[in-house]
Amino acid sequence: MIVLRLRPLAAILVVCLAAALAAGQTAKTAPAASKTYTPSRTPDGQPDLQGFWTNSTITPLERPKELAGKQFFTQAEALEYQRRMAQPAGEGAPGLQAGSSINDFWFERGRVVGDLRTSLIVDPPDGKIPYTPEAQKRLAARAQERRQHPSDGPEDRSLAERCIVWPVSGPPMMPTGYNSNYQIIQAPGYVVILVEMIHEARIVPLDARPHVSSGIREWMGDSRGHWDGNTLVVDTTNFTPKFGFRGAGENLHVTERFTRLDAETLRYQFTVDDPATFTKPWTAEIPMRRTQGPIYEYACSEGNYALGDILAGARADEKKGPSK
Repeated sequence: MIVLRLRPLAAILVVCLAAALAAGQTAKTAPAASKTYTPSRTPDGQPDLQGFWTNSTITPLERPKELAGKQFFTQAEALEYQRRMAQPAGEGAPGLQAGSSINDFWFERGRVVGDLRTSLIVDPPDGKIPYTPEAQKRLAARAQERRQHPSDGPEDRSLAERCIVWPVSGPPMMPTGYNSNYQIIQAPGYVVILVEMIHEARIVPLDARPHVSSGIREWMGDSRGHWDGNTLVVDTTNFTPKFGFRGAGENLHVTERFTRLDAETLRYQFTVDDPATFTKPWTAEIPMRRTQGPIYEYACSEGNYALGDILAGARADEKKGPSK
């Protein structure tokens, strides 16, 4: 069980908050980006990406089957899609909360992305993750294993449920049903990305240091950043194979690009590569909108009593035997 609590941000971030708080504004639909926009600079000369941002959207990562071959919605189609997605589960809608124990109050579905794309994936053009045949078999076998052994032990439950990490918190940073907010803080030689979900803080050095040894594996990988003009490029490797973003393994390589398009919009692009899982690298793009801060702490419960209840329930079901 995940418990939400509101507490102040960690003291180590306080010195950076004053400038970032001044940048916060209420989120709204992103306007068309100006080709001549020049971002302001931080005191040490970096393009200023600081502030509170949200990537909340109902646009799916992959293009749905019913929209195959259709790269963009019309405005009317986008409005209808948003209407259907806004319906609670059980009323014939896709309902993000379907199968969840969290009620509809907590979910923020957002809107279709501003350019009306039908998928966040922009390459390949079909909007689909290009899995290898071997990866498809591996994922099918893994899904079958989960169905047959959902609760043999705590390790069979999800990383998010166990309060370890939310695999879509980044990298890459994917929209979720709620808590899709981030704060970017810049200091000389570093960029910090504070993730609302499970209150993660990604610290990205900009000093051209090499990645850590291949023997060191981290839940959110090992990130290194550099500037390409006004774009922040973040290269992340050294993931633990337990991370498993979209079925990828320990050789997952994520390249992120953050570009300020205007005062209200931050273009976020990411490219995912793992030759053992994908036939080629694939890329997605999400316009992040400025939103109101601050971000409060999202804390999982200490002791996580619900996990014990889940496992106890599984043992009780086993004693009853298969249903007839």
